[in-house]
Amino acid sequence: MPVPERRYIARSDDGQHTVLLSLPQLGGDPQRFLAEAEASRYLLGPCAAPATALAAPGEPAWHARPYLPALPLPTALAVHGGPLPEQTVRALGVALAETLAVLHGQGLTFAGVSPAAVLLCADGPRLTCFGAVRAAAPDGTPRSGLPGLEPGSLPPEQASGGRPRPLGDVYALGATLAYAATGHTTPERDELPPSLRTVLSRCLARDPSTRPQLTELIGALSGDGGTRDGATPVPGPGRLPGRVIAALAHQSGAVLTAEIPVASTAPAPPTTR
Repeated sequence: MPVPERRYIARSDDGQHTVLLSLPQLGGDPQRFLAEAEASRYLLGPCAAPATALAAPGEPAWHARPYLPALPLPTALAVHGGPLPEQTVRALGVALAETLAVLHGQGLTFAGVSPAAVLLCADGPRLTCFGAVRAAAPDGTPRSGLPGLEPGSLPPEQASGGRPRPLGDVYALGATLAYAATGHTTPERDELPPSLRTVLSRCLARDPSTRPQLTELIGALSGDGGTRDGATPVPGPGRLPGRVIAALAHQSGAVLTAEIPVASTAPAPPTTR
């Protein structure tokens, strides 16, 4: 599945700092990429994953955020062996929708929600690839087929070059949850779990005016999957499938025990006359 940025796990020479390092896709606009990363530093919300460090002027474009053991949503489905359980999909949807609601309250649109942009962590999901649609092409430029953009989660009005708007995030979230539930961003209605068909089909409506507002979506998703105390369900331990939790633990151990190459300090060979 396309990813609108290149990702690496990086550690400092002393091993004290580990980050998730992101670079623009080859052929992308590095200045636009950095502008979106800079804007992400002001994001709020429980699942926001803003950049905390960016390239200095004159450096190749990059940004970084603190590393957490995480699996991109497509990898989680592969590890699990198929679509995720409905309770996981519901909890994922509530957590992401609440974060998008906070962003919309800031006057922002995420413009990049897709399966590959969602990282599953032990304490809940994280949204990455902020502004992927804008970073891929300026407003007014058709975006279908551009590198890194997943066509199934790209709202129709944005695919044709329209300005990203909040209801476009609702479409993209619906496509992402449909993927989590079926393995496809644009499934047939009958492929969706019966209790999710109506709300996800509305999210995927081509006409933005018929899509649900985020508050309505949160209510629909938490109705059967909420917690007794009214707290927001998050797809952490107990809601993530066992194989996904095991993969997160394995990744954490592999990163912690990874050998860090030590730069050679051997003296330069003597010059000859």
